[in-house]
Amino acid sequence: MAVFKKYVNFKELSIHLFVWLCFSLIPLTTASSLDFEKVPAEVYYKLPLMPILFYTNYFILVPKLLLKKRIFIYILASVLFLSAFNYLMVNVLPHSAFAPINNQVIKDQMIKRQMSIPLLKGIRYAMPLVFSLSIFLLGGIFSLVIDFYKRERLSKSMENQQKEMELQFLRTQLNPHFLFNSLNSIYSLVRSKSDDASEAVITLSELMRYMLYEVGETKVPLEKEINYIKHYIALQRLRLKNTENVKLNVHGDTKHLKIHPLLLISFIENAFKYGTDYQGNTKINIAISVKENRLFFNVENIIGLYKKDETNSGVGLKNIENQLNYLYKDSHQLITKIEDGYYKVDLSLKLEQDDMHNN
Repeated sequence: MAVFKKYVNFKELSIHLFVWLCFSLIPLTTASSLDFEKVPAEVYYKLPLMPILFYTNYFILVPKLLLKKRIFIYILASVLFLSAFNYLMVNVLPHSAFAPINNQVIKDQMIKRQMSIPLLKGIRYAMPLVFSLSIFLLGGIFSLVIDFYKRERLSKSMENQQKEMELQFLRTQLNPHFLFNSLNSIYSLVRSKSDDASEAVITLSELMRYMLYEVGETKVPLEKEINYIKHYIALQRLRLKNTENVKLNVHGDTKHLKIHPLLLISFIENAFKYGTDYQGNTKINIAISVKENRLFFNVENIIGLYKKDETNSGVGLKNIENQLNYLYKDSHQLITKIEDGYYKVDLSLKLEQDDMHNN
């Protein structure tokens, strides 16, 4: 069954069946409108041949010629094919063994009608041509429409794959950057023979465990992400001399909500990197609040002596913006500004509830 579904598009098949049903009714209703005593028998054996017109253009001429921009050859092939098909239908098939037994009776009836209504003589020859041309062109239109949607799906698929690759690249940039900074912090503690070195190693192990076993998921519980931030701040407190002005406030119900991982930490990393003054005092305020499934994240740090290198600034703001634009394209707002000697970040995200909680 799975293999059958792979090769058959049921939606497309149903459209084809519906269209053919409608087209099969056209000659029948037309014949009835011309006041024949009964529907001409030739209609019944010509109708099954109409799909040849449709699918020759649908499967062969349009894909092999028109879509490959061989327009002149396509027009020439179409004219030759239509001419040959109509010649066979009008001059050859009626005299073949497949012609109906009462074909002569139908011809006599048609001639009789033409004597009373001369216009029908022209209609007799014009209708098959118009009808066959309509079906032929419809096959071409269907083929072009299907090709358009296939190209659009392929383009979207490639775009999503490219964005996913970019996101993975951004995350691989983030992890080594964070690890490098953390190892430097622990190294400084070990070198100064601080008693906090062992605690720093344990804290780093918790951070690495989260990054290795949790970050692989598309989204993680908001509580776990906040715990990760707390561990990171704890590690920085061990490294820095004066962290009395490093504050983290969390408000609101953070349960049963999910967030894409490692987005918030980038802003906090930058705050610790640039938020220490010439006396070694670090001043950073971090506020996380949740209101009606929306996260409000605010970070502000003093502008210290460490000057930002726009070329080699680790992950960088542009990296974070790319992730936000991909993951929260229409459901986030990011504002960064310098005000009163502080660098400030205001970010809001629309979060999703945990599926288990919804159930």
